[in-house]
Amino acid sequence: MPPKKSKSRRRDTRRSARKRRSLPWGRLAIILALLVAGYVAFLDFQVYRKFEGHRWSLPARVYARPLELYTGLPLSAAQFAGELKALGYRFVSRPRRAGEVARNAGRFQLISRAFDFWDGREASRALRLSFKDGRVARLQDDRNGHTVALARLDPLEIGSIHTARQEDRILLRLEEVPPTLVEALVAVEDRGFYQHFGISPRSVARAFWVNLRSGRVVQGGSTLTQQLVKNFFLTNQRSLWRKINEAIMAVLIERRYDKDEILEAYLNEVYLAQDGQRAIHGFGLGSRFLFQRPLDELSTAQMALLVGMVKGPSYYDPRRHPKRALKRRNLVLQVMLDQGIIDRVQYQKARNEDLGLLIPDAGTSKTFPAFLDLVRRQLRRDYNEADLVGEGLRIFTTLDPQVQWALQKSLDRRIRPLLAQQPDLQGAGMVTHSSNGEVLALAGGRQAGYAGFNRALDIQRQIGSLIKPAVYLTALEQPQRYNLATHIDDAPLEYEASGKRWSPGNYDNRFHGQIMLYQALAHSYNVATARLGLELGVKNVVATLRRLGLEKPLNPYPSLFLGATDMSLLQVTRLYLGFASGGFQLPLRSIREVLDAEGKPLQRYDLSVQRVIDPAPAYLISTALQKVVAEGTARALNQRFSPQLGLAGKTGTTNDLRDSWFAGYDGDKLGVVWVGRDDNQPMGLTGATGAMQIWADLYAEAGVTPQQLLKPEAITWHGVDPLSGGLADNGCEDTVQLPFIESGSLPAPAPCAASSAPDWLPGWLR
Repeated sequence: MPPKKSKSRRRDTRRSARKRRSLPWGRLAIILALLVAGYVAFLDFQVYRKFEGHRWSLPARVYARPLELYTGLPLSAAQFAGELKALGYRFVSRPRRAGEVARNAGRFQLISRAFDFWDGREASRALRLSFKDGRVARLQDDRNGHTVALARLDPLEIGSIHTARQEDRILLRLEEVPPTLVEALVAVEDRGFYQHFGISPRSVARAFWVNLRSGRVVQGGSTLTQQLVKNFFLTNQRSLWRKINEAIMAVLIERRYDKDEILEAYLNEVYLAQDGQRAIHGFGLGSRFLFQRPLDELSTAQMALLVGMVKGPSYYDPRRHPKRALKRRNLVLQVMLDQGIIDRVQYQKARNEDLGLLIPDAGTSKTFPAFLDLVRRQLRRDYNEADLVGEGLRIFTTLDPQVQWALQKSLDRRIRPLLAQQPDLQGAGMVTHSSNGEVLALAGGRQAGYAGFNRALDIQRQIGSLIKPAVYLTALEQPQRYNLATHIDDAPLEYEASGKRWSPGNYDNRFHGQIMLYQALAHSYNVATARLGLELGVKNVVATLRRLGLEKPLNPYPSLFLGATDMSLLQVTRLYLGFASGGFQLPLRSIREVLDAEGKPLQRYDLSVQRVIDPAPAYLISTALQKVVAEGTARALNQRFSPQLGLAGKTGTTNDLRDSWFAGYDGDKLGVVWVGRDDNQPMGLTGATGAMQIWADLYAEAGVTPQQLLKPEAITWHGVDPLSGGLADNGCEDTVQLPFIESGSLPAPAPCAASSAPDWLPGWLR
């Protein structure tokens, strides 16, 4: 018989068996603990990386030109008030802080906002202005009455260039946020924010009980820290796993960062509204989006509305659901009163206010998609791509809001009444500074703010008579052969080449015989222009167009002389800028400066400016274009503007009245306007009845600068007999004064001139 085991040995055996059975569970517990620790460490790393690195991908902010005020500035009181409204200045009885203005007819008192420009910081200033006859009559310091030479307002923000996520925000430091708003946010969203460690057990228990009773997740019980985690790292999906992650990461954030850092991140991250495809994040941008002014300029009621929207930005959208938003705002005000953030007087005053949403006046839109399209294209052209991938760029552009609004109003005013008969009628326009090529305004369609097809940049249409000045310039650059008085035959013309016969006609279906060169351009006679072009040669005219900056392929046929080529409005602007600038090829610019996030200018490619027309021919062609307005196809402008202003321009009309063009300039700016249909069907408007009327409205609204052409030394003026084109004297009647290049061949004396008589005649017969 085997020996019996002792009781102690049996107990040891059972203990060992139990130990062997429990060992896998212990190992699993250890493994599970390691996995949990590893996962928490992973989440901790995510928190660290997000908070220590770039927390947000910031869009580039785009600004218009700043309004620079000085005595004598051409600007009306109404225009000034409109720009202040667009900037979000608050009209009050007496200004007491930045962003406030008081108006009494043509007199203004305001406190400007401080702003960091590319050349330094512009401090806030108290200013007093008065206007008279469409100009700034006086500019003073409102505190001491001293005359101010120059004051610069903060520029109008006209858009942003977004990241792939389409998120937009204006970053604020905690000290830049009004304490009233911070206190209201904490009181409404997380009253125990300064006591908890990231999660609130009481709120979690309450939410758990509500969710258990409903059988689904209907309440979160989230703290501000948990809301920040959800916005920063997680999705809006309601699930138990997401809530667990949210709670863990909230605790990790609270362990790493203090309450002020967390609160600052929340204020910049919270989602508040949707603007098309752009998501509005943070109270800084939310204030601008809803009230058109910075956060520190909001009233108590406006701050309460922003805080109330946190709970449900779509549900409490004040533009779509004003009654809901008002009710929610008043609830926030009640909480602020109960918590002692505001007193009873402040509460009653705020409760009696309306929602305070600021909508720009009609015609003062802040959305200019066509111009922003040009900015994007020129950024890619003028800057290194590596520089543009940085975050938080600030782009200062050349856009002049006053000119832009005038362009948009003019397009709408002229085209809208025609839509009943021509529902597809469209228009586009561009205005540039003549001396430096800066783009002051750009409209890609008749509808302001429409972000669709950009007709100013992308549409290609025949330009008709707009091309004719290039033909006449080619002639005037040969002073031994041509001058403004040279006679051209406007008689029937037939030209045959390659077996094809070309026989152009005039718009009025008439021929005008022998006419002076400038008259052929002024009245836009096709036959005379074609005959002149054939004398010059197609290749020479093409060379002139190339010199003026036209790079597109051109068909070297005589029909080119009459505009049988397609161009964009941008290309026409480049062409005419050579005339308006006095003979220079200027690169069109929409950007003045680009600053990085630290305020440092980015390196930019050099811009070249070169003379492409000698001063004397440039003077002659501008004089001829002034004659177009004085007596030619654009003479109707004399009913709107004084002839002494020296306006110059050219109408353009294409076959079957499919396209209406006008390009014109004063002493300061060039404007090009096109009207037509996208389907290229006839629309019944000539250059003079369509585009020129819009141009006239634009310049009447934006203001006209008198043009005094700078006369080169080589130019002299002489009287000319129109019948013969010869030099006239006192013996001639109905003479016209024209400039000539002195070194060229001046016309012979006219038959009516005494100097033209034979020498052998007695003096009294000459």
